[in-house]
Amino acid sequence: MWQYTGDKRPPFATTPGPDQESVWDYPRPPALAPCELLVEVKHGTSLLASTQGALRVLETASPPTFYLPPDCIDWARLSAVSGSSFCEWKGTARYWSLRGSQQPVAWGYDHPSKPFADIAGYLSFFPARVGCFVAGERVQPQPGPFYGGWITRSVTGPFKGEPGTGHW
Repeated sequence: MWQYTGDKRPPFATTPGPDQESVWDYPRPPALAPCELLVEVKHGTSLLASTQGALRVLETASPPTFYLPPDCIDWARLSAVSGSSFCEWKGTARYWSLRGSQQPVAWGYDHPSKPFADIAGYLSFFPARVGCFVAGERVQPQPGPFYGGWITRSVTGPFKGEPGTGHW
């Protein structure tokens, strides 16, 4: 069985084409990267957020997770929901749903760890639950019930969350 050592892309990784990134070239621990592309989140035809100032979290084997700044989010459409989760890199996250629902559509970190301080107050959205778009391209959700990575044509995998990836 192959084990990731962090020094090179595994033999089963898809080779990226022009204008693509391999998630196997992303670092561990993860890194933050600015994104100046138009990033939008919609519920149906209604716009929940829009920015050209998102931050991407890049982590080995996972598609990028886009965090949107608080000033671009329609907070009137969201409600905090109970519960939290813990990320070994970013800290404790809390969740947000569309008003009138309890299903989380977004999460964020009020007090992230020091390396991720720049995403304090930002939200990331689950592309399996709301429409997420990068430069007009509709994002595909990362496989698996828990993950929130954003798959676009600009990234190659395979991605954590697909069948047989539990040991990554």
